[in-house]
Amino acid sequence: MRLNAYLSSCGVASRRKAETVILSGRVQVNGKIVLAPFFQVDPDNDTVTLDRKPLTPSQHVYYVINKPAGYVCASTDKYDPVVVDLIPNNTGRLYPVGRLDRESEGLLILTNDGAFTQSILHPSKQVPKEYEALLNIPINDKQLARWRKGFEISEGHHAKPQSIHVLDRDPQNQWVSLVIVEGLKREVRLMAREAGFRVERLIRRRIGRMVLENLGSGEFVSLSFSGLYSKIFEGGTV
Repeated sequence: MRLNAYLSSCGVASRRKAETVILSGRVQVNGKIVLAPFFQVDPDNDTVTLDRKPLTPSQHVYYVINKPAGYVCASTDKYDPVVVDLIPNNTGRLYPVGRLDRESEGLLILTNDGAFTQSILHPSKQVPKEYEALLNIPINDKQLARWRKGFEISEGHHAKPQSIHVLDRDPQNQWVSLVIVEGLKREVRLMAREAGFRVERLIRRRIGRMVLENLGSGEFVSLSFSGLYSKIFEGGTV
């Protein structure tokens, strides 16, 4: 395991912030200072210390939550409530796997397992995510065809849905379902704007093959690693 990932698994900091801790010279592996964040350590046989105090990986926990609107996907925030506060008696260093913006709702994973987070977020995994979006006005076939070709939403970033179709739901022709794999920031909302629409409501319905069906807004379920992995890559509902 990379040293920065090991520090993250011990609850020291996120992988990125752990790199700063390592570069400061505070971390030792088997009694020797290591300044390389990607230095490989064996969790079962190597002794890793921070400021000469031994580090032990935290017990990994995994939650799936139906995020309500109004919550920020962060561990702390000066101005808004954060999603981790929805888990009562939370004593671990939880963080969200990916992000939903403040007003978006739906399926979200919370964990303290940095390696698992990377396995879901890394572009090479191509884990699809399905969203349901309520548009401010009806959409027609011509506009759908244009949306399927994608848009340049920022310099060098062409956003294109894997699929998009209209849902049979009131108000008619205003609810669409989109599947995306890129995971660019505010991707659905930016594509909608380029298509001439405003998103009134946005719900993430699926991550991989795990589908949100049973959890009410703000409700969550605790899963094992194997249970969560199975739902994402083999199929299941929460």
